[in-house]
Amino acid sequence: MTWKLVSDSSSDLITGQLTSPVADFEVVPLCLRVGEKEFWDTAELDISVLLQAMAAEKGPSGTACPSPEAFAEVFRKADRTICTTISQNLSGTYNAACLGREMVLEEFPEKKIAIIDSFATAGEEVLILRKAKALIEEDPERDFEELEKTLYDYQQSLETVFTLENFDNLVKNGRMKPLVGTLLQSLGIHVIADAAPEGVIRVRDKARGEKKTFERMVKLMREAKDPSGAEVIIAHCNNPDGAQRLRELILKELPVKSVELIPTRGLCSFYAMDQGLIVGF
Repeated sequence: MTWKLVSDSSSDLITGQLTSPVADFEVVPLCLRVGEKEFWDTAELDISVLLQAMAAEKGPSGTACPSPEAFAEVFRKADRTICTTISQNLSGTYNAACLGREMVLEEFPEKKIAIIDSFATAGEEVLILRKAKALIEEDPERDFEELEKTLYDYQQSLETVFTLENFDNLVKNGRMKPLVGTLLQSLGIHVIADAAPEGVIRVRDKARGEKKTFERMVKLMREAKDPSGAEVIIAHCNNPDGAQRLRELILKELPVKSVELIPTRGLCSFYAMDQGLIVGF
């Protein structure tokens, strides 16, 4: 029996990064469109080049989810597959994965494929994948439906909080008025938001300066759930120093188990923009 762990590229992982003796890991990339240029969100993507292109582009940019066939190609490789995706309310990726599953099951009805909507992105996807990895390694013969339910329940326990200090992409794509974006940026104001249970973005607070921003993020984390023993992942866009300072504050103020830092890949860099921080826990 062979196992495959799969995510779209919004997990900020790259193929092969999540190693396991019993399950291969593979990423299905999204495409980022900046003006006339296309950037595939793979390990070869230079994030600094992407950010420079986005800063130089005056018009709107966008993203394209993977095709169902891209997911089907990966799903065909194993007997059992666990896949997690960015929230279906932020992208068509989840639906593409579900269509890819249907295509494969028509060919190979004996295969088992679970698609777990993270209702978020970045760190939450990583945590779901690591949970799946641990459970599979514990018992590779475990009941697939039971495993799927365990992962759905685990996803429901996770939360995401993030902050932005660059609003260019939101303004260019018509999601924020230019005057508002300019004002926020000129005043050094950071937007603090989270992912609602249904997977949509909610702006929860605003703060001026890093110190107040991080304090309010920690407060929001405490209010979201009991963080005792939680594993925390901070995905940062070109901001390792800020991520480290946030890590130190979280460890000081909250009874979490661990805090890990990872750099954002293309999709999360596209939306978080330079200096953005995404906390999954």
